[in-house]
Amino acid sequence: MRLEITRRADLATRALLTLGAARGRLKAAELAARVDASPGFLAQAMTPLVSRGWVRSDPGPTGGYTLVTDLDALSVLEVIEAVEGPTDTAGCVLEDRPCSRGGYCALHVPWSRARTLLLQDLSDTTLAGLAGRGSR
Repeated sequence: MRLEITRRADLATRALLTLGAARGRLKAAELAARVDASPGFLAQAMTPLVSRGWVRSDPGPTGGYTLVTDLDALSVLEVIEAVEGPTDTAGCVLEDRPCSRGGYCALHVPWSRARTLLLQDLSDTTLAGLAGRGSR
C-alpha cells in the first residue's frame, strides 16, 4: 500500500459527498463543475461507484447521478478500494513485493503497525463523518 490518495479516489470521495449534500440527481456536467473536474475524469471516478450500487447513473438529457446509499454506511477505505482495488496489506515499504520474500526489512515492524492503524482509521471513518453529519 502506498501512502497516497490518487486524484481519482479523491474525486470519487468528493463526488459522493457532493451528491449526499445535493439530496437528489445532479447532471454529470453540474457534478463535474461542483467537484472541479472534467466530465471525462468524473466518469472514470464514478464508474466503480455505480458498479458497487452506491450511485445510480441515468443516461440522457434528463439523466445524471443520484446517490442511492447512506453516506453513514460507506467508509473512506471502501471508497478507496472501490476505485483503486484491494489494499495490499503484505507489501514491503521499500519494494513492490511481499515482505516475507527474502527476509524482512528494518522498517517491517513499525511499517506494519502504522499500516494497520491507518487502514483501521480509514475503515472507521465514514463519508458522513467527513461531511460532518455522522458518527465519525
